[in-house]
Formats: sequence, structure tokens, C-alpha cells
Amino acid sequence: SARRARGRRAAHRRTGGVVMVENEEAVISEEEAAQYDRQIRLWGLEAQKRLRGSRVLLVGMKGLGAEVAKNLILAGVKALTLLDHQQTTPDDARSQFLIPTGSLGRNRAEASLERAQNLNPMVEVKVDTENIKDKPQEFLAQYDAVCLTCCPRDVMVQTDHFCRTHNIKFFAGDIFGYHGYMFADLGEHEFVEEKQKVVKVGTGDEDGPKTKKVKIDPNETTMIKKTVNFCHLKEALEVDWSNEKDASLKRTPSDYFLLQVLLKFRTVKARDPCPDSYTDDSELLLQLRNDVLDSLGVKSDLLTDEFISSCFSELAPVCAVVGGVLSQEIVKALSQRDPPHNNFFFFDGLKSIGIVDCIASK
Repeated sequence: SARRARGRRAAHRRTGGVVMVENEEAVISEEEAAQYDRQIRLWGLEAQKRLRGSRVLLVGMKGLGAEVAKNLILAGVKALTLLDHQQTTPDDARSQFLIPTGSLGRNRAEASLERAQNLNPMVEVKVDTENIKDKPQEFLAQYDAVCLTCCPRDVMVQTDHFCRTHNIKFFAGDIFGYHGYMFADLGEHEFVEEKQKVVKVGTGDEDGPKTKKVKIDPNETTMIKKTVNFCHLKEALEVDWSNEKDASLKRTPSDYFLLQVLLKFRTVKARDPCPDSYTDDSELLLQLRNDVLDSLGVKSDLLTDEFISSCFSELAPVCAVVGGVLSQEIVKALSQRDPPHNNFFFFDGLKSIGIVDCIASK
């Protein structure tokens, strides 16, 4: 007989004048149980049910967006909306594998739809060709998670604030050449973690009383409920470093400060550094490096001049690494299974190093 897990129907609730769509617990059919059998064995039926009842908005369909879309569709969310207002460019051929050859000039999201949908027909994949900046914030209320890529800093901060207020999981990420990052704000997040069961075994000698010895049973596990709190993106980006000691700055990934410079570049130029304007963009990056780091209260030599040679365009391998981590975190948050990364993940492709760091004002 078909294995079916019945849940509640989708319900609407009003929060702060905004109509919210509550998460719909999915019904796992026999066909879906077969499709997701490996995942169900990995993280359990309840986690898969939560995933199958989740709607996700993904903004930005460049190389990183393609990786995240692919992974979420294969994982089996209920619905995924691909939002991008820009057209495909020759640069997309380097890392955007969902866009077929001959799509130059087409909208990125529309060009990605067919290949994305073919990955998993059980997932409802939609396209939106409007600019996220032109969307009313109430548009976000229909989603359980929102992931922004290729967005200006002010849009990310505003979106995170709305998501935090309305209990929507927020994620952001970008790729700049050899460097990439992801950020998560899950608010007050509850999850379960599987631990090996600890049993007490009686030991001792004939003359003395029996004592209890702790032993881990590798064949039995138990689920532990935990809660973790995240900070706002605005708070994470506006840390005052002027009073921090050198040792603390050395422990902070330099890619955090590089991200600040690149987000400022995006605000000033309304685009990312481009190889076609390498000379002009390099000069501006050096100038912004000095201005941004000074405003943060740190010395400009924290980022050496060499950084400009490694932050142009998107590189497919970096997209794959960061996209894998970012989509993994979205799946973990929606399924409420396993501890999430709190709150940044930085990847340096030059050193092949990935770092998770929690950065927030004290």
C-alpha cells in the first residue's frame, strides 16, 4: 500500500496587516517515497514532509543561483520561484548551466526554467521576471524561505528585516571571482540533532559497590531538540571594529571585509566588478577598500592590493562549493534537522578554505 503522511491543509493567517500562508505539511505518496527514499533514510520522513511543504523564493539566476536551484529542486521542496529581471550575457556561459546555448538576450529566469523543471517534475518551478526592488514586501509573505543573490545591500537588509518580522527564513549569498559567501538569519530557530545514545553500564569489583560507567552505544541514537538565535544582516554588517584587539581581527576572516568592499562597489556602480573594465574597476576597488575599512574602524592594509585580481566574474567551481553549502543550509532550516551554520560561511578559492563564523555586534 502507498506510504502516505497526512498533514494539515494550507491555512492563511494575518500578521501585522500581511496575509501569511502557513506551511503546508506535505502528503508523501508512494511515488515520492521512492523518489526521495535515500533522503528519507538520511534525515527521516518528518524532515522530508516539512521540505515537501515548503515554498522558496530564489532571487538571481546567475551561476550561484543555478547551483542553489538545482540542489533545492533535487531535494524536493514543494515550490521554487526563480526571480530575475536581467537578460543573459556571454558571462553566464561560464557558470550558469541551466541556460541552454543560444539564449543570449533572453531573461535569465525564463531561460533557466525548462532545464530546472526537468530535474524534478514533482517540484513546482515558477518564473518571475520583475525586479525584486519593485516588489511590495508583502510579496515575500507567501514563502517559507527567501534566498537573495546578486542583490544590493539595501535590498538585502530590507528583505531580511521583513523576513525576520514574519518568521520567514532568510538567506543571502554571492560569488566574486575566487571568493564567495553565504549568510543566514533564521531568527529563533528550533531544530533536532541526532546523537548516539549514551548508556550506563554497571562495573566494579567483588569487594566494592557497583559503579556506573558511561558508554556510547553505536547502534542506538536519540533525537535532541535545540534552539539557536541569529542576528539581523544589518547588525552583522555594521559591527564596530575600532575597539577590537588585533588578535580578534586576525581571527575574523578577511573575506568578511572583502565582502563589505564589494557590496559598496555594487551600491556605487549598480553592478559587480567586470573584466571588460578591469582597470577602472580596480582603481575604484582600491579607493573603496580604503574608505570602507576606515569607516569600519580597521586599517586598510587588512586587505592587500592583491585582492583586486581575484574578485572579478563568477567561477563555476566556486559557485558549486558555495551553492552546495547555501542550499544545504536552506534544506536544514526548512526540515528543522541538524545544527545550522550561524551565521556566515566564507569560501576562498585561492586557498581552498571554507570558514563558518558568527559575526554580530556584542
